[in-house]
Amino acid sequence: MAGLLVAAAIAAATPAAAPATTAPASMEPAIFMVRDADTTIYIFGTFHALDGKSEWFKDQVKDAFEKSDELVLETLVPERPAPGSPMPAPAQQLRSLSVTPSASFLASTRMAISAGRAQGMQVDNGADMVLRRVAEAEGKPVEGLETLESQLSMFNRLPPTAPAPAVAQNPNTAPAMNSLSKTMAEMQSAWKRGDQSVFVRVLGQLERGSPDTYRMMFTERNARWADWIRARMQTPGTVFVAVGAGHLAGKDSVLVRLAQLGIPSARVY
Repeated sequence: MAGLLVAAAIAAATPAAAPATTAPASMEPAIFMVRDADTTIYIFGTFHALDGKSEWFKDQVKDAFEKSDELVLETLVPERPAPGSPMPAPAQQLRSLSVTPSASFLASTRMAISAGRAQGMQVDNGADMVLRRVAEAEGKPVEGLETLESQLSMFNRLPPTAPAPAVAQNPNTAPAMNSLSKTMAEMQSAWKRGDQSVFVRVLGQLERGSPDTYRMMFTERNARWADWIRARMQTPGTVFVAVGAGHLAGKDSVLVRLAQLGIPSARVY
């Protein structure tokens, strides 16, 4: 879940590219679909922390979810925060796990958490949490594409791209924090209206600033997830896959990887 937040924190510290100008095709979060004769997989791009000021779980998104037999998220967080609570510190949220988050991961995540709080964003309002709560209430099976331990292990192997100690200790006064807060607000707004151009820009900044981080966080994981979808297509049924919106944008997205595997996708809305 933290991938896109960490990517935003890292990308915000890199030179910004010119904003994309492509107009969004809709005014709702983007959702895609792949299907064959007996299998339909909806692929929804989530935003992990939202301000809760708009209703997005409706229309095509809700219809696709209700048609699905199961929900598949990036990973299953062992303990969810209580309703209405702010984003928890990674160390508190992951205290029971055998993998210890690295200092680099914690520094970048703390920065993203602080920026999100400044915009009123909470994990409990995030699309992943909302979908999980609804699925559990309806009795839908919920699974993860990867374990949280494996996700943290990946973060621990990332190149050291965390902000300087002064930035981490004084995030509210650091220029990087101001840039990140603005980026988070821009990304949330783009997500709500189904505009992927902002995510393409952030991913481009991340790739230029840290190619290895980009490869590990997005290129490699997107390829694995596309392989999972291809394998799942062999089993009849309808599945709702929800991953961070950044994984569905850009030249190395899950959707591009699926196309390379001979599985075309279509935007539902």
